[in-house]
Amino acid sequence: MPPPSRVPFVNKQKQRKGWSRLWHAAGYSLHGLRAGWDEAAFRLEASIALILMPCAVWLGRTWLETAVLLGCLVFVLVVELVNSAIETVVDRVSPEWHQLSKRAKDLGSAATLLAMLLAGGIWLTAIVHRFFGN
Repeated sequence: MPPPSRVPFVNKQKQRKGWSRLWHAAGYSLHGLRAGWDEAAFRLEASIALILMPCAVWLGRTWLETAVLLGCLVFVLVVELVNSAIETVVDRVSPEWHQLSKRAKDLGSAATLLAMLLAGGIWLTAIVHRFFGN
């Protein structure tokens, strides 16, 4: 076996540099979004986000308010993708039930819940401020 310094890279992405690396990374990201779309929870949250995006432009009084309303929607999608990735890795490691597997999946689910509660709180506050504020 060759010394560790002479072992060839298995992952070609690690050898790429500059624009080539960026181009391939963007492709991997698009594959990830397609994989996310296969998840029912992600599809639902993305559909809700698409409906709420025009509402954010109308509801936000400043560019900062609009950015926060849009940003929290994107944040929910990001956390859902990370949660799906955790679930995929856990299922890849072992399809059998295990307490640690359950814990990892529950923690990912809790992160998604907190992201949704944050978004809901931001949106509720913006609505109250818009219609009942000064």
